[in-house]
Amino acid sequence: MKRTLAIVAAVGALSVSQAVLPPPALAQAAPAASPAATTQGAPDQLVNKVSNEVLEAIRSDKSLQSGDIGRINQLVDQKVLPYVDFEKMTRLAVGRGWRQATPEQRTLLIKEFRTLLTYTYSGALSQITDHKVQLRPFRAAPTETDVVVRTQVVASKGDPIQLDYRLEKGDSGWKIYDMNILGVWLIENYRNTFATELNSGGVDALLKSLTERNKSLQARKA
Repeated sequence: MKRTLAIVAAVGALSVSQAVLPPPALAQAAPAASPAATTQGAPDQLVNKVSNEVLEAIRSDKSLQSGDIGRINQLVDQKVLPYVDFEKMTRLAVGRGWRQATPEQRTLLIKEFRTLLTYTYSGALSQITDHKVQLRPFRAAPTETDVVVRTQVVASKGDPIQLDYRLEKGDSGWKIYDMNILGVWLIENYRNTFATELNSGGVDALLKSLTERNKSLQARKA
């Protein structure tokens, strides 16, 4: 069960882990289609498309399975970047600290939070085998702009695991900004953790904690 939960977390986190501008080399190699052109359509079909494309890429790439951070970054930039509002995700996770942060601190918070998710869940990628993401019944009025898409991750062995996504519709279409694993929302979970750091030393303390955790995780991957 623990291994399956790690896999589910990895699939979900990769779907919401790095929506910041890609490095120049990747930006130049990106498809010509704009995010506005690629994120339109039904939110449940968007989640289904992104999740299964990520899983398929992992199954067919040994570098991804080994947790190669460079390849994971490329995968997210190419497959996930247009579909995620990571600034909103970070803003909600940081909570009141976001209002206190300077523009430079906000940029660093996004970067370090993104890196934390990548390192935290990359180790589970080697466990992905025949896992698939299946949509659960979805109902939303055409006028709704904030919805939850419910899915489950299934494999040939073991029980299905709940993995849900929260999306908001903006000018460029639907964007993912939160996920739920077995009843626990990612933003709420991190908000509680970040609140401790903010209470002890403000935004600088939170940034220091995130940076140190990422350095520790990077050393383990080296």
